[in-house]
Amino acid sequence: MWQRIGGLVAAAVVIGVSAAPAAAYAPSTSPSTSPSVSPSTTGTPMCTISDPQVTEVSGLVATDDGYVVVNDSNIERSRVKIMFLDGRCKLTRSVSYPSNALDPEDLAVAGDGTLWVADIGDNTTATGGSGTRRSTVALWSLAPRAATPVVHRLVYPDGKPRDAEALLLNGDGTPVIVTKDPVGEVYVPDGPLAPDNTNGVQLRRVGLFKPRATGTANPYGILGTGVVTGGAVSPDGRRAVVRTMSDAYEFDVTGGDVAAAITSGTPRITALPNEPQGEAIAYTPDGTSFVTASDQPKASTILRYTPVAAPPTPSAASSGAPVAAPAPGRSRSFLDGLSLRDVTWIVAGIGGFGVLMIVVGVVGVRRSRAARRATIAP
Repeated sequence: MWQRIGGLVAAAVVIGVSAAPAAAYAPSTSPSTSPSVSPSTTGTPMCTISDPQVTEVSGLVATDDGYVVVNDSNIERSRVKIMFLDGRCKLTRSVSYPSNALDPEDLAVAGDGTLWVADIGDNTTATGGSGTRRSTVALWSLAPRAATPVVHRLVYPDGKPRDAEALLLNGDGTPVIVTKDPVGEVYVPDGPLAPDNTNGVQLRRVGLFKPRATGTANPYGILGTGVVTGGAVSPDGRRAVVRTMSDAYEFDVTGGDVAAAITSGTPRITALPNEPQGEAIAYTPDGTSFVTASDQPKASTILRYTPVAAPPTPSAASSGAPVAAPAPGRSRSFLDGLSLRDVTWIVAGIGGFGVLMIVVGVVGVRRSRAARRATIAP
């Protein structure tokens, strides 16, 4: 019996303690105003990528005649390429890297049509299972009509490695990287990019992206709502989106400053429910929709979502113009108002309370037994 009680105590301690590391993934503060949240609606299938060469899709761009994707498969290095698909998701051509791309995680397109591949992932298996983390990360640029991408290496300011999966481009073309671990650190280069460099150009942290505990269904639960897996900027540069495994956070961009928008703006949150491992996101060429894909070692369906609409302007509301009703199927709840840090501390508190109750119970049992022994003693 004591072994069972000890096991319960240990389990409760694990629950309480295991919640604590999740705080490292949570933002320190919540947005100053409440974001608007869409109903949880499944995306519309556009096409399915079934070619065995195109698995583990981690980055996506939508074009006028199809899609461009990058994959982060590390099992067969020859299959890590930039892939061009038609509107039916059929592979039409691919571009290889001139040297190993360690962990490509996102894809963006500049105003001049240059594709930028974010080779910024840093899982410990990314270097072939050695457990060695990379000292630099990289961006690969592929200019229109170019046959080979060019590498531009970067290094974090403290020299410590980070795992990241999201790349966006400021209006002036400056790359913006959002980390996955710790969640939401936002970096830009602290100087011009250098092609084919060995020592990385230093990155500078400019703020934090703040995911929320939305409650949107996903395979990873609370962790999936906070893990940043992709980003994109609308074709007109006026909006930017950062996604987690569960939701898309869209921000209005002023003056081309994407970094400022995603670190200090108030998002409109579009639910991306139940994607197998939602990582890639892009705007459609007309900027009216998101398209997404999942990173999985099998066929992946590209889904299309309509972003949640912006709220009416104060002037429209005060003039008596009709104000849109809340989206059907999604009411505001207590959970919607919580940040990931709030949820983490609630879970930790529940775990700690459980430990206390078990200890009180154990002490009570021991005292009761002692009292009975005293009563029947000769």
